[in-house]
Amino acid sequence: MTELAIIIVSYNARADLEACLTQLHNAPPDVCHTIVVVDNDSSDGSSDAVRTRWPKVTLITAESNLGYARANNMGIRATESSLVLLLNSDTLPPAGAIDQLVTALKASPEAAIAGPRLVDAAGRLEISFGPMLSPFQELWQKCLVRGHRRALPVITEFVEKRARTERYVDWVSGACLLVRRTDADAVGLLDERFFLYTEDVDFCAAARALGRRVLFTPTVEVVHLRGRSGRSNPAARAAAYRQSHLAFYLKHHPGWYPAIRSYHWLRDHLSAR
Repeated sequence: MTELAIIIVSYNARADLEACLTQLHNAPPDVCHTIVVVDNDSSDGSSDAVRTRWPKVTLITAESNLGYARANNMGIRATESSLVLLLNSDTLPPAGAIDQLVTALKASPEAAIAGPRLVDAAGRLEISFGPMLSPFQELWQKCLVRGHRRALPVITEFVEKRARTERYVDWVSGACLLVRRTDADAVGLLDERFFLYTEDVDFCAAARALGRRVLFTPTVEVVHLRGRSGRSNPAARAAAYRQSHLAFYLKHHPGWYPAIRSYHWLRDHLSAR
């Protein structure tokens, strides 16, 4: 049986998808693996490009945009492997990175999930792990992200220091998330109520609820070009974020749901004006 299934969900991101597949072709993992691309009804020729350039890649074409969670689940169900890597189409795993991530997860039997250090094209750190989301933790996370983006020395130093140490965390980013299939099956795969955003936090929370752990390992570094497929339709992206954000709070913090719903209503109302 293939040890690793690499699942790549793509939506109108042909250039990124081709770059990712080229990287995997030029520097393939040593672990016995298969690559599955789930195309969410792209209109930019992504499916044709995969068929033409990478005939050994398994291509699943959806008849509509299924969202991230549902499309990943389709890819997982179409494969048989002991490990599954959820990999964004806008990532570029360097040579050896995937094998190192597999080694890190295998070395931690109590961990269901492992995620690497993510950096942008310039090598700048992305905040790709953290504590379970709540209103206060979200506010703190946004402060860190914005402060780091603006290169505020105190915040940048804090963020960099925190990301140098291998540790167990509450969640790691779904941009590059390695999971044991037994654990993925145990939690029922990704919750398809989340169309886009927060599905990775929820998935990690489900694993932790079963007594398993989530590992962040900075010894593995992967380039992440940060969601360029969503830039062509910012309105749809905002709607997807709102839908998933509300679903997350309804599931995990129902007491906060009315306040979060009011926040989104007010934000949309002010934006419309």
